[in-house]
Amino acid sequence: MDTRATTTAQLLADRPAIATAAAGTDGVPVEDLALISPVTAPCRVVAQMTNFASHVTDTGGKPDAAQLAFFRKTSGSISGPHDDVIKPAHVRLLDYEVEIGLVIGKAMPVGSTVTEDDLSDYIAGLVVTNDVSARDIQLPKTQYYEGKSYPTFTPVGPALVLLDADELKRFTDLRLKLWVNGELRQDATASDMIYPPLAALRGLTRFQHLDPGDLVLTGTPVGTAISAPPKPVQVIASLLPEQVKWKLFFRGQAKNPKYLADGDVVEAAVATDDGAIDLGRQRTTVRDAR
Repeated sequence: MDTRATTTAQLLADRPAIATAAAGTDGVPVEDLALISPVTAPCRVVAQMTNFASHVTDTGGKPDAAQLAFFRKTSGSISGPHDDVIKPAHVRLLDYEVEIGLVIGKAMPVGSTVTEDDLSDYIAGLVVTNDVSARDIQLPKTQYYEGKSYPTFTPVGPALVLLDADELKRFTDLRLKLWVNGELRQDATASDMIYPPLAALRGLTRFQHLDPGDLVLTGTPVGTAISAPPKPVQVIASLLPEQVKWKLFFRGQAKNPKYLADGDVVEAAVATDDGAIDLGRQRTTVRDAR
């Protein structure tokens, strides 16, 4: 691309460069490039909580009772689609969550009205993301910020796929997949979402200003390492002191082999089954912090 843009926001504003690239002019083969995140920091990173019906059920909740809720991640957690995911020394339970990221294309001040007709104005494009999570940090603190914000905890890319209004209407056809060491762990379409992008942006506009280049993660389907204990165990645990409850929970989770460890290879991909829309495939390797 012939552009002076150095940020995602500047690139999205450089329509002539985008149009020229779309016309198929000569460029540099992707194979010759070391890919970085197509979403640049600093930016806002906002994520939806338990937004897939299958994931809500797996974590012990009821999809029809799920609330539209969000949390923030630091933009310092953004990394490239082939960068190592660094596991901090104090983290024991490292989890994965393949998600579709919405890249904001138009300023969305608090109070903005977002409709089906202008949704594609606010969503410039989509990216593959992995919401890496330190469960043993996240859960006892009852807040997500730290446990999901360590450096490299948001791999993004490989591509920022710009969509027009008709393509965006196929959002629910997108299939999310994640593999660990070649084993398929997550596989579901966005039709399993409880609150799709229109509902998410309408909810955000009540309190959150967003700018071009900001990133909104839209939730993950069933298949993460963590899952809820059986109902009888949950009932018994609810009667225990908080410290004892978490100690027993994490003792059980420590036996779960699905949590990520040094050397594990995580691959995540999002595409429609017919291949008409393909966000690409990222491949990252987990490394213990040195």
